[in-house]
Amino acid sequence: MITAGAWKNKRYAVYGLARSGLATVRALVASGAAVTAWDRSEEARAKAEGATLLDLDTADLSQFDSLVVSPGVPLNTHPIAARAREARVEIIGDIELFARARAELPPHKVVAITGTNGKSTTTALVHHILATAGVPTTMGGNIGLPILAQDPLPEGGVYVLELSSYQIDLTHSLDCDVAVLLNITPDHLDRYDSFEAYAASKARLFAMQSADQTALVDWSLFERGLVVPAAGFNGLTLPSGYDPGEWPALQGPHNEQNAAAAIETTAWLGLGEEAIAAGLRTYPGLPHRMERVAELNGALFVNDSKATNAEAAAPALAAYPRIRWIVGGQAKTKELGDTARHLGHVVRAYTIGEAGPLFTKLLRTHGVDVIESETLENAVKFAARDSQPGETVLLSPACASFDQFRDFEARGEAFRALVGAL
Repeated sequence: MITAGAWKNKRYAVYGLARSGLATVRALVASGAAVTAWDRSEEARAKAEGATLLDLDTADLSQFDSLVVSPGVPLNTHPIAARAREARVEIIGDIELFARARAELPPHKVVAITGTNGKSTTTALVHHILATAGVPTTMGGNIGLPILAQDPLPEGGVYVLELSSYQIDLTHSLDCDVAVLLNITPDHLDRYDSFEAYAASKARLFAMQSADQTALVDWSLFERGLVVPAAGFNGLTLPSGYDPGEWPALQGPHNEQNAAAAIETTAWLGLGEEAIAAGLRTYPGLPHRMERVAELNGALFVNDSKATNAEAAAPALAAYPRIRWIVGGQAKTKELGDTARHLGHVVRAYTIGEAGPLFTKLLRTHGVDVIESETLENAVKFAARDSQPGETVLLSPACASFDQFRDFEARGEAFRALVGAL
């Protein structure tokens, strides 16, 4: 794990004991900090070894130097955030602790990647390219193991962090060598006063950088006035000399932007074109994100269960020319959104879940052939029966999963199992 003398003898309150919270407790305790922890789950509290357990929902917070909260705690509405501000106690997250530990780690670099969509793929891709080139690297933040649970990298290593807006809100001093902002579309507006406030949260990643560091951002965000230009900014454009046709796990125009971000990032870190191209060719992709599951009778089956809103589903619809689209679940909106621009690729749709009737109506209004399938099992069976060589059976639900599944991972795993049983 990562430890730091900077934390020794300080008094930390840790609120929320899921993966990152428990990793924070362990790292702080190992560093000699006085740690008080709380979670409403008794099972979670039992795992906080070395910490004093105290109900932080009612405790006097002024006794602590810092309150470390889970990114899932809404700072705009949760009572503990208001109480911490009243007690003049800083509110931070595990990424800020990592930032404060950096001075004690072997010389290294940090890449941080944010954006409404694509950040997991881009983070994993940057990490893969670096690892393929022999650079010591690890990834954390909103992906993989909590960063404080990982061992420090040797000299010359690169920490690649995926950061949500929630994590950035809890971070104040992360000076990234390369910071990347992929895109901004409306999301999480229950946590922010406006779309502009959500965008400003993501743009803070650049505000924390020193003047000599590198920032990479989609230029359209400048044109929309969502990010203010600053010295060191560079756009995200796919350089010449690279062939997306050689990247089987990076199909679709959205993945060209993800690849452009990874190429620019790793080039700034000193990698040559051949090393970068090798990483792009061998990148295996992430589970549940346009994941190639199988090819049966000439039809490709793709698991894009992570697409829990229309904006996230649209890139997959754009990526394949003839699609049998499995769509539905727990709707976040009553509109087709960006998916409407790519319905010409849909041979037939198979609607499922709570939002099945809604999508059936919307799609038929746009002239799309629909089979009301109700369940994922039925949809896979019907789509496999109907599919022709060269077509893609695509699970890209444009909805949350909670009506029928625990989470999008469980939905994607069910799709894999159903395809495997065909």
